[in-house]
Amino acid sequence: MKSKFHYKAWANAEMLDTVAQIDEEQYPEEREHAVRLMNHTYVVDRIFAAHLCAKEHQFQGTNTPETPTIDQLRKNIFESDSWYQQYVSELGEEKFRESISFTFTDGDRGTMTREEMLFHILAHGAYHRGNVGMILSSCGIERPKDTFTRFLHLTEESCREQI
Repeated sequence: MKSKFHYKAWANAEMLDTVAQIDEEQYPEEREHAVRLMNHTYVVDRIFAAHLCAKEHQFQGTNTPETPTIDQLRKNIFESDSWYQQYVSELGEEKFRESISFTFTDGDRGTMTREEMLFHILAHGAYHRGNVGMILSSCGIERPKDTFTRFLHLTEESCREQI
């Protein structure tokens, strides 16, 4: 599971570097929308981190009222991604199947296993990086090639073609 969260951190960094290339003067709404989508993934990541640790979180919804700067967002996401990598590396196999009850930001109650929560974090982030990729395309910027297969090819010697 740790390699999947390493991938998530890598893909987030790739995406944030590319979002920073959106010309604020030419595409102000698109840039803000891209930053807010990435901030949304950060907020949801932190909400679920609190659920995983049976702690309260400070968020009233799934995004913040204010839009962070790209530099602040990059720092926040880096710290959150680092937390998840550490968390999954220390989590015993039996803990993945443990169910946790929690309250969603809309007040509804939920119960998920740790593994389900962690998968949600991975899938949710990938989904919204795809949304941001569409925004980048509309601004004439090539989307990052942030696929899991490319990540493996770049980071895992065994995944490279042997000649």
